[in-house]
Amino acid sequence: MTKLSLAVQYATEAPELPRWRIRRWVQRALEVAAEAFDPPIDTLILTIRIVGKEEGLALNSTFRGRDYATNVLTFNYDPMPGQDDVYQADIVLCHDVLVMQAQEQRKTYLNHAAHLCVHATLHALGFDHEEDQQAQEMEALETRILASMGVPDPYQEQ
Repeated sequence: MTKLSLAVQYATEAPELPRWRIRRWVQRALEVAAEAFDPPIDTLILTIRIVGKEEGLALNSTFRGRDYATNVLTFNYDPMPGQDDVYQADIVLCHDVLVMQAQEQRKTYLNHAAHLCVHATLHALGFDHEEDQQAQEMEALETRILASMGVPDPYQEQ
C-alpha cells in the first residue's frame, strides 16, 4: 500500500476543510490511481495550502503568467535520485474561488472541494489533461474516485 505524508496549511480560514477530510479525499484518490502504476508508488508526499484570493492570484500570476486567482494549482517535484517511486508535490487550493465556483456551478461546497482535491492529487501523481485523450482518461478516473465517495460526477450539468 502506498504511504501518504500530508501537511495541510491554512493561510485563510476554511473550517469546512479540516485536515482529516482533506486526507480522506487525497487517500482515496491515491488508492484508486495507484492501481495504474507499475512499478507501484511507494510514497506520496503532499503539502496542501489553502489560500485566499490575493495569494491565489499572486501564485497564478507568478507561476502561470495568468492574472486571476485559479481554483487549484499543483507543483510537482522531480524525484530524488534513487527514489523514482516517491512522488512529491505542493497543492494550492484557493478557498475564495472554490466557494464562488461551487455557487456558480450549483454544486455543494464539499463536493466541489473533494473534486479539486482529487484533481490536484492526480496531477501530483503525473496525470494531465493537456490533450483530449489525457483529459478523457483523467476525467473518467476523477469521476470513478468521486463516485466511490458518493460525490456526483462533476462533469455532468447540475
